[in-house]
Amino acid sequence: MFVDEAKIRVASGAGGNGCMAFRREKFVPRGGPSGGDGGRGGDIIMESSERHNTLVHFRFNPEYKAQRGRHGLGSNCTGPEGESVMLKVPVGTAVYNDENGELMHDFAEANERVVIARGGRGGRGNQHFATPTHQAPREHEPGQPGQEFRLRLELKLLADVGLVGYPNAGKSTLISRISAARPKIADYPFTTLQPNLGVVAMGEMPNVVSFVVADIPGLIEGASDGAGLGTQFLRHVERTRCLVHLVDCSDASGRPDVVKDFDVILRELHKFDAGLERKPMLVVASKMDAANPLKVEKLRKHARKLGLEFYEISAVTGAGINELAWSMARVVEEVRRQDAGEATASEAAAWADEPKATPKPKSNSKGRITMATKKAAKKVAKKAVKKVAKKAVKKVAKKAVKKVAKKATKKVAKKAAK
Repeated sequence: MFVDEAKIRVASGAGGNGCMAFRREKFVPRGGPSGGDGGRGGDIIMESSERHNTLVHFRFNPEYKAQRGRHGLGSNCTGPEGESVMLKVPVGTAVYNDENGELMHDFAEANERVVIARGGRGGRGNQHFATPTHQAPREHEPGQPGQEFRLRLELKLLADVGLVGYPNAGKSTLISRISAARPKIADYPFTTLQPNLGVVAMGEMPNVVSFVVADIPGLIEGASDGAGLGTQFLRHVERTRCLVHLVDCSDASGRPDVVKDFDVILRELHKFDAGLERKPMLVVASKMDAANPLKVEKLRKHARKLGLEFYEISAVTGAGINELAWSMARVVEEVRRQDAGEATASEAAAWADEPKATPKPKSNSKGRITMATKKAAKKVAKKAVKKVAKKAVKKVAKKAVKKVAKKATKKVAKKAAK
């Protein structure tokens, strides 16, 4: 069963309460408070996995709750943490908050891991409230509650080429001819009720160009308003690099105007408002083995007027299939190079914004002392010697003056005593 949308409820674990305890031990008359902290609650973690390709496992189990943290213990022991819950989602899943519509995360690559709901912090025990004036505290904190969300999961398939068009335009037959996919094929509308993926490899080793093609269920006029299967499957071509628009040019379709069919699908893509009408597009006239030449010529002129590439194929005889597949590969490679160039340009701009270190001036000395530095060192040494000499002379002069003054005062004192 292919399920591309699911609503679930997740709740992380609450934190454990802090403990109020006092140390009671022999020969320790005043042990003081010893209440430990509560354990942290478990998280709700989501991880993208390539082993999953549908959201069916969330359809029948819509509620997930992590374990709460245990309460703190005596002897300053922290309570055990709650166990986290790991949810595996397919690559390409977008996680929305169902209450406000906020995009919480888009899993565009494999093995991405994100904490969706974080567990509550454990409360503090009474050991943290002891002070010199409050040595026997009885205060302790309760654990914080965990986070709870109602989520809407939407799976958007990762494909390089998207096949769009009216029902019974030959999309499923085309993907069965160019890949190993085997979708249901019949002669009535809306045979395809779910998207199909096929891997196409063109060329020979080592120059093989491979890309993924998505077969989208048929669209009709008014699909954006809910007619037919609606536009619920168009989100699967949001990530595609190009679109292949198939138009049934045979009289068996029952629609006389192929240009009107083409414009109706373009209008529905525009109303979906996801930038699909701006993607590179190839126009394909299908069922050429039973096509009306007037319809084919009319569609060719309309494609030329819009500046789009036009191809004619027949899935029954295989005419034009190989040329169309090579054109798909060419367009995909061009878009890949453009994306790589934009990424490189953005990285270069980020590097350019970073401050650059000023380069140090290069010297030709290669570790040797130049003549200029020697002269400067001699001048500094001479000045230092002069300063030291002046200080020494001043000290010697002061000592000599003091000695002479002492001797003179002694002589004067002796004469006065006589």
